[in-house]
Amino acid sequence: MRLLILLAAALLLTLCAPASTSLTPNPAFRQQQLRFERVRAAYMFHQTSLHQLLRRNGIRPERLELFVRAFKTGRRVEVWGREQDAGQFVLLRTYRLAGTSGTLGPKRRSGDRQIPEGFYHIDRFNPDSEYHLSLGLDYPNAADRRHAGPDPGGDIFLHGSNVTIGCLPITDAGIRELYVLAVEARAAGQPAIPVHIFPFDMTAENLARRVSSPHLAFWQSLAAGYQQFEDTHQLPRVGVDAQGAYAVE
Repeated sequence: MRLLILLAAALLLTLCAPASTSLTPNPAFRQQQLRFERVRAAYMFHQTSLHQLLRRNGIRPERLELFVRAFKTGRRVEVWGREQDAGQFVLLRTYRLAGTSGTLGPKRRSGDRQIPEGFYHIDRFNPDSEYHLSLGLDYPNAADRRHAGPDPGGDIFLHGSNVTIGCLPITDAGIRELYVLAVEARAAGQPAIPVHIFPFDMTAENLARRVSSPHLAFWQSLAAGYQQFEDTHQLPRVGVDAQGAYAVE
């Protein structure tokens, strides 16, 4: 029985681990996105400057791997990149969250106005969004479903504009840049772009200030993944244990 439990835990960690950086390019995805007027406009305004940004950081656009993390406190969205198989991520851009809703703590039900907290990835591109352009997250994930009610909600996006009822708005100008970077990463072969959302910088000092919070145990499960990236600038391998807590390998 113990062996079966260990094998199950290993499987969970593997399923949630970052994908291999030996990726197959998918330039057809870029061409499909460029059929849309807003995407063409974003490329016209930002492709040259973003390619220059990548090259200044030692990243060939055709080998781009992307990572996004967001912080409610401080209202910032960081965009990190690296060249596939090239070690550490480097910070490329920081956008200000143009609007927030809810409070600190995870999203647990539809209509609670909460921005989720946890480890997600971009699973869809919307080139004709109500909020200019948008990138959808895989909320609710396995951890959310373990703790949420019968209707956890959904449709959580990084998007344009400055309004939100649970999403992450970074203005139209910000989403145009991020959308181009995300399309370039997908065209370079990255199938899923990780997005980590935290309530605040998950330092020991910040956690100690919130020892009376009902979310403390949940935040502690986020802290290991946060700290591993801080220490290594490489993506942590994150799974979900039998109790629905995040587990970092």
